[in-house]
Amino acid sequence: MNRAITLSAEETAILDWVDTRADGMIATVKDWAAINTGSRNADGLEVMRARLTEAFAELEARIEPVELPSSQTVTNDGEIVDVDYTPALKISQRPDAPIRIVLTGHSDTVFAADHPFQNWQMLDEDTLNGPGVADMKGGLLVMLHALLALERSPWASAIGYDVLISPDEEIGSLGSGPILAELGKRADIGMTYEPALADGSLAGARKGSGNFSLRVKGKAAHAGREHHLGRNAIVAAAAFAEKIDRLNGERPAVTINVSRIDGGGAPNVVPDIGVVRFNVRVGDEEDAAWVKAELARAVADTNQREGIFADLHGGFTRPPKPMSPSNLRMFEWTREAGRPIGLDIQWKDTGGVCEGNNLWASGCPNVDTLGVRGADIHSSREIAKLSSFAEKTKLSAIMLMKFAKGEFNAREARALARSL
Repeated sequence: MNRAITLSAEETAILDWVDTRADGMIATVKDWAAINTGSRNADGLEVMRARLTEAFAELEARIEPVELPSSQTVTNDGEIVDVDYTPALKISQRPDAPIRIVLTGHSDTVFAADHPFQNWQMLDEDTLNGPGVADMKGGLLVMLHALLALERSPWASAIGYDVLISPDEEIGSLGSGPILAELGKRADIGMTYEPALADGSLAGARKGSGNFSLRVKGKAAHAGREHHLGRNAIVAAAAFAEKIDRLNGERPAVTINVSRIDGGGAPNVVPDIGVVRFNVRVGDEEDAAWVKAELARAVADTNQREGIFADLHGGFTRPPKPMSPSNLRMFEWTREAGRPIGLDIQWKDTGGVCEGNNLWASGCPNVDTLGVRGADIHSSREIAKLSSFAEKTKLSAIMLMKFAKGEFNAREARALARSL
């Protein structure tokens, strides 16, 4: 599909309006970058939600907080505890419109409240360095202004949309996942605002991902007097970690990353608790089934050790997102929308995951890197290219207007997804 689309006078005028908002977007992202919104910083996330509520009020849509269910985690000493989340923010417009779109983003970053990376600086006239400027406070501003552009158009009434801005994407969307699934089931298509690469390339097919914790219980004993009576949970945990690490390379698209072993204490005590934490990436559902079987075998082997009990927690929370025909159609439309404004949109497969995986799992075809051009995310070198704020807003605005006019058939993409 290589159609050359054209822009009407009304569409061109709306894109000209986007240019008038560029300086405001840049000023706002600097302000937002100075608010720490690490995933566990509830106070900062609440401040950010208030700022987002104020900003998205310009849409004159329904805005409401959405309480998220808690999840569970394994503590360093092997206890299972509940994890609570601050509310997400939902913005809804025209629920009875014939075309339904879900747009998603997140307010949290990977930078904790005590992380040294807390504010922004200009590296050159087009490069802003700061926490979350690309991932994804910049993306939220692109989303907002694309919707504002749609609202200025004469075709807005054809589209109803739900926006979900979650506070937990960087830690797996365990709280917001059920809400994403619900919204994805109701939508024809999805648009997510993770950053594009610095050259403008988008993420294509994505692997699936799961976070796991193996809890190992042994028996404590004095390391000198009664070492023989102890059962070392750390040694058993390390043996499990080595076993699953050897699975790397067995299937081309599977990676297992052992990230941490917790437990133990004083060197004169045989440790009775060990917790192995690891991440798994898979290319498809067959990979996931294979990994589950191998993990079950490794857990069973660990439990064969005398005096040791092990159980596995966690699982796959983001299924793979393949380049299915419906997702490919979304990317082709994105490429077509870019041409009138001089963009040559490319995409490449990635091992990374995001809310686009969640939407696809609910049957919703989507493009998930519609945010600003950026680089070095999840590090203190994170940057956003300032010229991309208006550029990427125009891209999404064109897509939204073409969906509203029927020139891009959102229902066609959904029908393709349902036919799988």
